Amino acid sequence: MHTQVLFEHPLNEKMRTWLRIEFLIQQLSARLPIADHSDALHFFRNAGDLLDVFERGEVRTELLKELERQQRKLQAWIEVPGVDQSRIDALRQQLKTAGSILISAPRMGQFLREDRLIALVRQRLSIPGGCCSFDLPTLHIWLHMPQAQRDAQVDSWLASLNPLNQALTLILDLIRNSAPFRKQTSLNGFYQDNGEDADLLRLQLPLGLQLYPQISGHKSRFAIRFMPLDSDNGVVPERLDFELACC
Repeated sequence: MHTQVLFEHPLNEKMRTWLRIEFLIQQLSARLPIADHSDALHFFRNAGDLLDVFERGEVRTELLKELERQQRKLQAWIEVPGVDQSRIDALRQQLKTAGSILISAPRMGQFLREDRLIALVRQRLSIPGGCCSFDLPTLHIWLHMPQAQRDAQVDSWLASLNPLNQALTLILDLIRNSAPFRKQTSLNGFYQDNGEDADLLRLQLPLGLQLYPQISGHKSRFAIRFMPLDSDNGVVPERLDFELACC
């Protein structure tokens, strides 16, 4: 079986932000439980990045708009003969619930922003080696606390992101599943097409080719250039088949 590598590329600003948030939330859970300095710094660095992303834009407003848009899209499907009505109703209910939880949630990241330990570590992260035990005695003693105490604190931090995470997961699932993969062929390492208001490009390439796509474009038009991982000796085939979904 040939290993396929999946590349995703956002075609607008809101999708770029959502993919970054998804990535950062996944990273927050990647090295739990926090048992030592390296686990802790991995967690706090990603928490700080997440707060930076929240500070840049109207994340909640965009998500609520998208939950509405997805409900309208599902509404249109109800008329289609042979469609699974109960599945559509269930999805619409999930979108509604996620929306009302998100509306009543506190400001994005507020709980993390007000936490003293997160704030202390976040201040020091930009200083090279600034999280040594003599720089951050607070973190040093926290890492000596009983594991269960640390776990409970981390759980409460992550739980504060649930309203956002549930809405985002639902939206990204619907977007990713909105278009099938289709076989396309690039000539001399180049491919272009119309995006037709797509939010996201998903592209699958066989790992064995050792190629990666450089994608440029926006919702109405995009171009893909295939580049060899080994820029000196790698070869791009004249005709290259790949799988593409415009979601």
